[in-house]
Amino acid sequence: MLTHKQKSEMVDIVRNVAKTEILPRFRRLSDGDVSTKTSFDDLVTEADVASEKALTQRFQALLPQAIIIGEEAVSEDESVLDQIDTNELVVIIDPIDGTWNFAHGLSTFGVLIAAIFQGETVYGLLYDPLNDDWIETGLGEGTWYVRPDQPPQRLLLSGQPVDDNLVGFFSPFLFADSAIRKRVAIQQVSYARSSSLRCCCHEYRTMVQNGVDFFISPKPKVWDHAAGILAYQESGGYVCMLDGSPYKPTVRKGVIIAGRTEAIQDRIIKDFQFIDLNIPV
Repeated sequence: MLTHKQKSEMVDIVRNVAKTEILPRFRRLSDGDVSTKTSFDDLVTEADVASEKALTQRFQALLPQAIIIGEEAVSEDESVLDQIDTNELVVIIDPIDGTWNFAHGLSTFGVLIAAIFQGETVYGLLYDPLNDDWIETGLGEGTWYVRPDQPPQRLLLSGQPVDDNLVGFFSPFLFADSAIRKRVAIQQVSYARSSSLRCCCHEYRTMVQNGVDFFISPKPKVWDHAAGILAYQESGGYVCMLDGSPYKPTVRKGVIIAGRTEAIQDRIIKDFQFIDLNIPV
């Protein structure tokens, strides 16, 4: 798997690439630096491309035995994800998570890195370039909040029960089917609050710091979720798919359900049983 030294060097690489490729372009993008991918709000910027290239090259030099897969590489050829199933060590890169925010000058964006060993996520990094701090997690090693030159702080979720005033991260607009989207929107009113940061990095960072009670996503893209889910589970959270099966980084479709406690997770699964998993969501 990964040594402590390799993990430390991965953090250094991410911090350096953020300083050289991401931050200098923030709020300085021209119209020609931003383009769309699958839809009008699925964006890619010059900063995404440049940072993914730099991260890929430097991770490959650090971990020559690993397969390095970036989000933008998947956009060009989705079949590269098949390498997660066939290679022992794979590193997944989301060079700028929250690209829509980044492209519109909003400060809620980050870098997500996940290492997958024999099909299981074993390391995750959720980095905030603007504040130069990060959440770091390892399988069986807990989840930690880290700032430069300060001792890491262990993050643990509260097991305290809550009343019916649940707060969560999810958005009806992530559901493609219009009928399901309408039902999800109606379901929102049964909770105290629901919202979306349009950035999985900061949603998971908020989750592991007890900011919300649950999380739902019908788009289980490995670059968005593998690092954050490991961090959530290592801090004491519960994660599964809506059908009750465990989340795996090889999952390509389905609805992710996460809860601060098992009881909360069960409640959310029950609330969303109306979703027909045979319909693309």
